[in-house]
Amino acid sequence: MKGYRLQLIRHGITQANLDGRYIGTTDLPLCSEGSAELYKKTEEYDYPYVQRVYCSPLKRCTQTAALLYPNAEVVIVDELREMDFGLFENKKAEELINDPAYKKFMQGGIDNPPPEGESMKSVVERCYAALAKMLGNMMSSGLTSCAVVTHGGIIMNMLSCFGMPKLDPSQLSCDFGEGFEILISASMWQRSNCFEILGRVPFVKDDDEEDAD
Repeated sequence: MKGYRLQLIRHGITQANLDGRYIGTTDLPLCSEGSAELYKKTEEYDYPYVQRVYCSPLKRCTQTAALLYPNAEVVIVDELREMDFGLFENKKAEELINDPAYKKFMQGGIDNPPPEGESMKSVVERCYAALAKMLGNMMSSGLTSCAVVTHGGIIMNMLSCFGMPKLDPSQLSCDFGEGFEILISASMWQRSNCFEILGRVPFVKDDDEEDAD
């Protein structure tokens, strides 16, 4: 059974992330701290070699892809964009805490979108479409190892909805510039719409490699 490896990587930090704001469709670039942190991680960790990078169209992701995989081809996949937070976009939780609509949104639910925003059902459908598109593209191109640079919420939804084994949601979060390695096969996807979660990426550099530097 032929397998296709994907490195699901969260983008670097933006100013809105530092400020604690909801940032979905707002197209912010990386802040200086975000770029510096990514450069540092490339020195301290090993990002697996990839043949192509699939990327959210938002700047914070395309800039992250360019920093982490400077020599790889980047293909934009619109379905990898972050959730649309509607009227909550660019606002802090403390600004919304007394808003009845925000309290309703915080109750969760697959079809409980923020006002003028996107439901979780829509996000899950996009995640499914993105995975199917990327798998098909890898198969037709003869690729076996690629990266996906996207958003923390998108990664969590992919892992929780389609990943095996099933993990506690607290285990699915990832830091900026980090993520998970997954293995997906055409037969497993067609039969069960699922993939295998292999572990976290990037990898800690071994002592021998550091000595060689």
